[in-house]
Amino acid sequence: MSDLPGIVITGASGRMGQTLVRLVTASDKVKLVGCVERKGHPWVGRDIGESMGGVALGVTVTDDPLEAFAKAQAVIDFTAPAATVEFAALAAQARCVHVIGTTGMEKEHLAKLEPAARHAVIVRAGNMSLGVNLLVRITQKIAAALDEDWDVEVVEAHHRMKVDAPSGTALMLGMAAAEGRGIDFDEARVSGRDGITGARKRGTIGFSAIRGGDIVGEHDVIFAAEGERVILRHVATDRALFARGALRAALWGQGQKPGQYDMMDVLGI
Repeated sequence: MSDLPGIVITGASGRMGQTLVRLVTASDKVKLVGCVERKGHPWVGRDIGESMGGVALGVTVTDDPLEAFAKAQAVIDFTAPAATVEFAALAAQARCVHVIGTTGMEKEHLAKLEPAARHAVIVRAGNMSLGVNLLVRITQKIAAALDEDWDVEVVEAHHRMKVDAPSGTALMLGMAAAEGRGIDFDEARVSGRDGITGARKRGTIGFSAIRGGDIVGEHDVIFAAEGERVILRHVATDRALFARGALRAALWGQGQKPGQYDMMDVLGI
């Protein structure tokens, strides 16, 4: 048991955090060695299992990430952009694989990951599922095959508690479409239409976000032309699939050279 890679989970009290705790503790390939929460959180200083309403797991929630990372081989991080940037520097200091599922990261956040990636493995993806990453690849190929007579729209739906829009997965899909067409994503992107917007500009990639209930995640990529549409769709019904992908990334990262990777690298697609 002691030879298994140790995993630290940040944001352990969140939906994904608790899903990851359950997955890691049930795995025979890794062991849970740490759980991190923000300073002042009521779970800090308590056993993670008891905090989740179950039996004690022998892992105390801490607000000292570096102390936790020092005992681990990988950190799985589904938190917030500013926290993820901080965790990246600490994970690199501890030479841990840093698996990042955090969404809503802007260019300035991504730039701050580069120094950490010179010293440690970072695997970052807006979505960790096999199905979504296959959808990304298919979107790229279809966009390359269809010219700008085909409008591209990405429609996504998530639970009411999600704080960023469009979702990280929606942005992945939009970027794949832009790459397939050989155009600049930032120039083509159109989000949140409201009011009298005028006719659609040729070549743009549109985004729509739906928030409600407990929707885990639904994404449609619509290619629409005169008289026909091609619709690609992925529906997630259990967030455990994202946790499984993150754990797979944490294991894949062991022994890799420092640098930034994504789920395409992990999955070999």
